[in-house]
Amino acid sequence: MAIRIKTAEQIEKMRVAGRLVHEVLQHLGKMLAPGVTTLDMDREAERITLAAGAECLFKGVPGRYGAGPFPGATCISINEQVVHGIPTPKRKICDGDIVSIDFGVKIDGWCGDAADTFLVGDVDPDVRRLVDVTHTVLTKAIEKVKPGERWSDIAGMMQKYVEGEGFTVVREFVGHGIGTDMHEDPQVPNFSSRELRSRDIHLKEGMVLAVEPMVNMGSCAVELAADRWTVLTKDRRRSAHYEHCIAVRSDGADVLTDGR
Repeated sequence: MAIRIKTAEQIEKMRVAGRLVHEVLQHLGKMLAPGVTTLDMDREAERITLAAGAECLFKGVPGRYGAGPFPGATCISINEQVVHGIPTPKRKICDGDIVSIDFGVKIDGWCGDAADTFLVGDVDPDVRRLVDVTHTVLTKAIEKVKPGERWSDIAGMMQKYVEGEGFTVVREFVGHGIGTDMHEDPQVPNFSSRELRSRDIHLKEGMVLAVEPMVNMGSCAVELAADRWTVLTKDRRRSAHYEHCIAVRSDGADVLTDGR
């Protein structure tokens, strides 16, 4: 792994990008209502980003598995969609939905990336608990971040907490380093494994990590939709997703995408 350590000045530039990401996510959250389309939200995210002199990180990202470039500025994933949902004019928000919005920008050469899951109207209590647990596990991970910590210990704690609450952690998609590129080393899992422990990440001051737990109500198994981008829970039960960019400081975690 070639983990890039950031200076204090570079981290502040990433915070600028993070503020814009936070602003957009908050704005989209206020837009959410039955009848609004995911394309409506996507266009608004792009409008705000371009007006701020930034670029949308996700738009045009090359596809895999035979997919074309990603067409949206945002990834909007609803209910059983885990990540990488494509905004379309046909998909309308409905009462009772949970909507995960993942969004990233680059400004002045530096990236910000975050995700929130929003509740729309009358959401079932067990689904609300899924969303609460996903948010809480990210908070717990942030509280553990400091120089000298091993990521395998934090990831193991995340997995233990989620599974103790009766949910599962997605394995196929993980967090990542971030800086001048959206995806940098290292990969940052939300679960423990022999592979992670064998090539553990020892946290150092100046690392910046995008930590993003994806938590399912049922099985952790996922599959690709027909559009070759959207990831679905295999059992079609619901999934939630949160993400923050976190800088490792001498005294602990510094969240760069919380709007400060």
